[in-house]
Amino acid sequence: MVVQPVRLVGTLVRLEPLTLDHVPGLFRHADPEVFRWVLEFPRDESFEAFRDWLRTSAIEAPASLPFAIVRDETGEPVGSTGFLEIRERHRALEIGRTWIGKTWQGTQVNPESKYLLLRHAFETLGALRVQFKTDLNNVHSQRAIEKLGAVREGVLRNYQVRSNGLPRDTVIYSLIADEWPAAKERLEERLRLRL
Repeated sequence: MVVQPVRLVGTLVRLEPLTLDHVPGLFRHADPEVFRWVLEFPRDESFEAFRDWLRTSAIEAPASLPFAIVRDETGEPVGSTGFLEIRERHRALEIGRTWIGKTWQGTQVNPESKYLLLRHAFETLGALRVQFKTDLNNVHSQRAIEKLGAVREGVLRNYQVRSNGLPRDTVIYSLIADEWPAAKERLEERLRLRL
């Protein structure tokens, strides 16, 4: 499994390798409430702090491939997501660091983004395992991951430290290659119903 930058195109969104060129558009959606659950998000709400955070936490992060989520119709970036913890030898990776502007939350933007990433991971890259992690307190994110067909594997206690210094328990989910065909069918049906 060799992960390289790629552009993934759906019906409503496209995923483009994240660059600093996306930062001005993404900054328009940088409402602090959107980042409530995001680790290491800067407390400084300036453009410069946002740009530096995206650069260090996503664009330059090791073993990762970040994407801008771009509305296909307008070319507007509305969030970001990506592959991280890429373990090519083991044909495994994580989908994470996902955030979407408030205007686009609860729409088909997130499900279609995840569909594009999962399809690429399993069908093009030949992944055996895709995992997701989220804060134990972020029930909304857990439900969204479960709707993808991912299986909850457990809780990693005190796994990370939040920006406020408090420990974070992290829920881990996975979807494996054998489960992908059924998950794909359900996700495609879900996307068809919402169009």
